[in-house]
Amino acid sequence: MLPIILLGVMIAAGWISPYLPLSFNSVVYSLSLSIKSVIVFLLPLLIFCLLFKTAVHLAKTATRMMVFLIVGVCVSNFISTLVSYGVGTWIYDLDFSMVLPDRLDQLTPAWTLQLPTWIRNDYALFGGVVLGIVLAKFKPKAAHRIAQVMEKAIRGILNVFLVLIPLFIAGFVIKLSHDRVLSYMLSNYALILGIVAGAVLLYVMLIYFLANRLQWKNFIRCLHNMLPAALTGLGSMSSAAAMPMTIVGTEKNSQDPTLARAVIPATVNIHLIGDCFAIPIFAFAILKTFGVAEPTFFAYLGFACYFVLAKFSVAAVPGGGILVMLPILEKQLGFNAEMLSLITALYVLFDPIITCANVLGNGGFALGMSRLVQSKNARLTRQLPLT
Repeated sequence: MLPIILLGVMIAAGWISPYLPLSFNSVVYSLSLSIKSVIVFLLPLLIFCLLFKTAVHLAKTATRMMVFLIVGVCVSNFISTLVSYGVGTWIYDLDFSMVLPDRLDQLTPAWTLQLPTWIRNDYALFGGVVLGIVLAKFKPKAAHRIAQVMEKAIRGILNVFLVLIPLFIAGFVIKLSHDRVLSYMLSNYALILGIVAGAVLLYVMLIYFLANRLQWKNFIRCLHNMLPAALTGLGSMSSAAAMPMTIVGTEKNSQDPTLARAVIPATVNIHLIGDCFAIPIFAFAILKTFGVAEPTFFAYLGFACYFVLAKFSVAAVPGGGILVMLPILEKQLGFNAEMLSLITALYVLFDPIITCANVLGNGGFALGMSRLVQSKNARLTRQLPLT
């Protein structure tokens, strides 16, 4: 029911916003920004509680789990970046050109709610893991009581967000409609939009299909469960803001909710499949436009290594994914100032689609990790001697 409600809200907001007073649109957009600010403010607490609870229940294997996740993120991002090389080389052979987008008339909010960053997300992540492991070892009863309290707090936050999500989405859709972002993309960059969206969508669907062991019924069910999170990412242009919905969808898909709750907070800002496709594809298109030679596979391989490492420093803000990549594009692929300006503008323009792909990719990654752990546990169970 929720996906249908969200789709209805998006269609209605986009359709009626041109007929509403500018002041009303500005107020609704401000409400969405305020909700997002509250989510981002509470995000460290949510991450800490989720990872603390997981570490308490998996105290003996928590360290190995974190190493397992980091390696998995690097491998997933690297494979995604290599796959995008094939798409990029195909784009390079097409006959087209790209120009720098004109400045669009942007909707300004009626007010802004600025909440301080009281603790960084990575500090909350590692703090939750370390404190959970230590407390579970020395004070196991107290650790489990605290984890139960945190479980109730987490559930309360998620339930509140479920109520607010239609309004949260509506404000950002109104902004996209007012700024004419979607119409601008379709009229000026339909080809590149279709290639990026098609390539990353097929790749993400393949992940879900494989994670569901080629079973169509489970595949469709998992995508349906992740649709609210994907729509939230599309509207808010923030994987972090969409994280509560990503957790809800992943819990429904996974047979191990505890593991799902550990994977999403730990990887929400570093596992970015949408970026791994969009940025390289944009890069090849811009190289072709400016008459720069296509990079060889080995040159691209070096770029991919730097690209994957740089993902660990991406800022959790709209457009943050491209900022840390600019020096790499300049050094590894020979981008000049004009080319860097163009890829930055394109990334910001395509951010809703890229974020949507990132959210779906995070859900697929968590599902895949859950399936791997389940398979490993099943093998260990079969190897145990019967008594």
